[in-house]
Amino acid sequence: MLQCGGWGATLEGRDFAISGLRLAPAAGSTARNTPREAFTMSLTLRQLKYFSAVAEAGRISHAALQLNISQSAVTTAIRELEDMMGRQLFERHPHGVELTKAGRRFLSHAYAVLAAADEALRMPHEGASVEGSITVAASYTVLGYFLPHHLQRFEQLHPQVTVKVHEVAREAIEEGLITQRYDLGVMLTSNVVLRELSLETFFGSPRRLWVPAKHPLLDKAEVTLADVAAEPYIMLTVDEAAATALKYWSKTPLQPKVRLRTSSVEAVRSTVANGLGVTVLSDMVYRPWSLEGKRIETINLRDTVPTMNIGLGWKQGIEFSPAMTAFREYFRQQFLEPASARQVRSRA
Repeated sequence: MLQCGGWGATLEGRDFAISGLRLAPAAGSTARNTPREAFTMSLTLRQLKYFSAVAEAGRISHAALQLNISQSAVTTAIRELEDMMGRQLFERHPHGVELTKAGRRFLSHAYAVLAAADEALRMPHEGASVEGSITVAASYTVLGYFLPHHLQRFEQLHPQVTVKVHEVAREAIEEGLITQRYDLGVMLTSNVVLRELSLETFFGSPRRLWVPAKHPLLDKAEVTLADVAAEPYIMLTVDEAAATALKYWSKTPLQPKVRLRTSSVEAVRSTVANGLGVTVLSDMVYRPWSLEGKRIETINLRDTVPTMNIGLGWKQGIEFSPAMTAFREYFRQQFLEPASARQVRSRA
């Protein structure tokens, strides 16, 4: 049992619940669950995570993007929390949400519970200590926007495992895995070419249109690649982003009007935020603000645009060391449901 700020948190498998928390309705509350007994409910860490994400993002849509889930799932979680609390946690505005006084108090408790649960999950397993070292290769995008957080968590779970990381391009990762210069590659699996590699994809990061605040396309009910083709386009080139973009553009009679090519994600973010063009990039690299503090909005495109897939790669047929197995299992536990097939794409 975790104790944080008077809250009891019971860890139930991987889908955690917080039980034994009595939430009494506020005076004059009009919550639907009116009997006092109805306020003894179970909260999930998922609900608290969604609530915290909305509080930080200021918009339900942006929180959903960051969490890589549907907007309706976030909305439902917030509504359930407000029903349990018997009071409003957010003020709704045309362009976002803002915490109420009760919401600010609730957020501090949510942070405490999430931090305590995270700390509990990082405890090394007694009797299951893994020792050794592994050499991991990762590309610019993966290392810059995905991997560091997971390296830190893995190190806390397996303090006796040394992970050496190299940032290299996709071609060099593939060649290094084949020659066993690297044990594993954390990579954009959708870009891999060599068939001698085995791949396991953990998730796909959706690609959406980035536009500056108050852009006219934000007022359209539906936006297509034809709309994008009419705008100046900012083309990211790092990690084969340009080649990937041109692949899905080539399936249409359209072409983007490229105004700027750059290998810098921050340069893309800044030029879009300043109204110099638009771009289509994945949620993994999206941030709502440029370095100058200007807003960037995202739009779902009607046309099908492939996701950016992130996962693990290794040479087919190699024997996994205990450290390699621990590294792969960490990511499986983070991103793959226990009931999933965990399909490994063998490219023989």
